[in-house]
Amino acid sequence: MASELSAEEQQELDTLRQIVEQAIADGVLTQAERDTITTAMRADGQVTFEELELVRQLVSDKVAAGELTLEKSAGM
Repeated sequence: MASELSAEEQQELDTLRQIVEQAIADGVLTQAERDTITTAMRADGQVTFEELELVRQLVSDKVAAGELTLEKSAGM
């Protein structure tokens, strides 16, 4: 299983959680909010399993359950 997160990694994960929770608070995830989440995940040059799992739990699962709507981008 994955090793324990360092203090820095835990801080990055906590920051990502705050960004995601703020983005989904209104029940709609916009393209700009998705871009912000992606940028936060890539900020340290790597995307970790923990980051992917957090986004899956907070975004993908809620979309699948109908609790969160993805706003369609203007280009689609």
